[in-house]
Order: sequence, then C-alpha cells, then structure tokens
Amino acid sequence: MSLFVFAWGIPQVKQFLNGSTKGHPSLLAGWTKFEVPIPFLHESVVRVPPVVSKPTPEPAVFKIEWLAATGTSLLLAGIMSGLLRGFSPLRLLQIYGGTVSRSCVSLMTIAAMRVLGYITKSAGLDATMGLAFASTGLAFPFFSALLGWLGVALTGSDTASNVMFGGLQRLIAQQIGLNPILTAAANTTGGVMGKMIDAQSLVVASIATGQTGEEGKILRYVFWHSIILAALVGCVIFAFARFLPVHWMPQTP
Repeated sequence: MSLFVFAWGIPQVKQFLNGSTKGHPSLLAGWTKFEVPIPFLHESVVRVPPVVSKPTPEPAVFKIEWLAATGTSLLLAGIMSGLLRGFSPLRLLQIYGGTVSRSCVSLMTIAAMRVLGYITKSAGLDATMGLAFASTGLAFPFFSALLGWLGVALTGSDTASNVMFGGLQRLIAQQIGLNPILTAAANTTGGVMGKMIDAQSLVVASIATGQTGEEGKILRYVFWHSIILAALVGCVIFAFARFLPVHWMPQTP
C-alpha cells in the first residue's frame, strides 16, 4: 500500500494518469479526467474584499480523476495484496461487495458532509465566520488556529480547510500586521486537531472498529480532547505572534 500511495503521490505519475505528460497529451488523455461545470452555480458566486484581494468568481467544477485518485491506488493495493495472499478474484469480489454493503450508510454520510462543505463555501458562511474571528483583533493569532480547526470539522479535510480559509487568513494577517506565513501555518496545524471530530473520520473509525452506529458516542468522547489540543495550538501561535522575536519567523517576499 505504501508503494502504491507513494507512486500515486509523484506529480509526474499523477499527470500521466490524468492524461498528460510534460504538458502534452498521453495515451490516457480524455479517458481518465473529466471536468463538468455545475449549471447555474459555476462562477455565479462572486467573492469580494476583504475575503479576497479583488472580486473573484467562484468556480464550481465537478472534477473526476478516477485513475489518479488516491482511492484507486488503495484499491489496487488491496487487489494485489489479496492475490499475493492466495485469494481468488471471485473471493476478492465477494469481500469488496460485503465491504460496500457494510459501509453504504456511512458512505452516504461522508458524501453528505462533503456536500455541506460545498454549501457552506458557496453560501459565504465560511467567509462570514472568518471575518467574525478577524474582529477579535489582538487575540486573532489564538483564534487563527481555531479557524482552521473549524474548517476541518466542517469539511473533513485539512486541504479543504486551507482552500476555504487560507486566503482569508493571509488577508487578515496583512490587515492587522501579522506574518501571513504564521497564520497560514496556524490554519493547517489547528485543522489537524479538528480531524478527530469531523464526520468522515468518525464514520471511518466506527466501521474499522466494528462500532457502526456509535459515532455520536465517539464524538462525545473525543470532542473535548479536540478543543483542548486546538486551544494549545492557538496559545503557541499567539506566543509566536506576540512574544517571540519577529526575526524568528520567515518574512514574505
């Protein structure tokens, strides 16, 4: 699995699987990557300052990269492992079908949370929450980490949280005289602490440990751990912003 995931993470491999090689179409061009603009939504929402530096239409494109997706590498690793362990293709298919049947409700839950993340972004709720945190003024370095935590708790992805709040963190930092690199790091680091309470992680954990239907109980158990850890990250970021020497932080060009 490590070998497959490592290979799929190499940019050149990902480009080839998506149908391009050094900027030129490969043999897979047109078969493995599709982009579908969402009608009535694509570039219909415009983000304006102070969320972004200038008015920018928000793209809404459904991208399908079925061969370059990390999940494909995991599926291939599972097939390879099963064959090496002596399972027949029919038995592997039966196991796969049983896994899908066992997790179908959880998969719909994960999909619903992804939908919620996109709705939150398109409706401007993420920007509204970000601006509310920005109004905290001198305490913003502390809340900067909590903003990243909130983004991951909503979307289930640190990458999605960075997309949602990264630009906003940078703009706010510039407005109140902070190093944008520090707030960007706070967004990512604080987001990691929100990973344990997002719906996707809870569902996956409950399936893996045979506790399907106990997601609420798991959430109640880990919620305060997540809050405390995010607050500790916020304290570290606040210390870097207010008390440690400025030259410790790299400056933006």
